[in-house]
Amino acid sequence: MAKDDDSKNYKVIAENRRARFDYFIESDLEVGIMLTGSEVKSLRIGQSNIAESYASVEDGELWLINGYIAPLLRAGVFGHEARRRRKLLVSRRELSRMWQATGREGMTLVPLVMYFNHRGMVKLKIGIAKGKKNHDKRETSAKRDWGRQKQRLLKQG
Repeated sequence: MAKDDDSKNYKVIAENRRARFDYFIESDLEVGIMLTGSEVKSLRIGQSNIAESYASVEDGELWLINGYIAPLLRAGVFGHEARRRRKLLVSRRELSRMWQATGREGMTLVPLVMYFNHRGMVKLKIGIAKGKKNHDKRETSAKRDWGRQKQRLLKQG
């Protein structure tokens, strides 16, 4: 069993910074992702984007849809498609919980961050989220601005 200290040792590949602004994140979950060799090599270089992607439960499996991993030029014939659907690895219990959240409760599965864990495996953190309305986004912006202003005032005086 891994210690809590090990879970903090990871290298971020791609982050969806806008997710916390657009969604209320109820809970998050670490999942594995099935990749080919050229995809892993491309990720080690750091060429990926998960900002426009989402996860979906289809036919009893969890999929990452519209995630971008740049094609590796050196791969030649053994390359990969940049925006293909990638299967996510999760336990049956968590899969059924996600299926219930998306189907019955109207939640969305949003990728938050893709990273290499302490063992060098590619992991994806998925948030079970509910979309924010425009007034909620304005409130979030106002809180963030007030926090910055407060820090400036404390620094000055």
